[in-house]
Amino acid sequence: MRKFRNYKEDLFKDLKDPEYAAAYLNAALEDEDPKVFLIALKDIADANGGVATLAKKSGLNRENLYRTLSQRGNPRLQSLMAILQACKLDISIRPTAA
Repeated sequence: MRKFRNYKEDLFKDLKDPEYAAAYLNAALEDEDPKVFLIALKDIADANGGVATLAKKSGLNRENLYRTLSQRGNPRLQSLMAILQACKLDISIRPTAA
């Protein structure tokens, strides 16, 4: 019988690379459902040591960070910036395609 690898292990390994993580988040932003972005952000948090580690790196409260990254989460810009910075990512704005 053939053994299968857990896709999350490979995904988390890839998401440790800031270039890959940025592309992953950008792809999530293209989805119409904003929850997809939060799921992608949580995947990146998990890849970088989990929410507790991310809370220490970002200076955010661990419980609030869990809520922020939940499916019902609605991060404030300040929290989003702190999370991204802790994951060695930055945010930028570009004009939409005509």
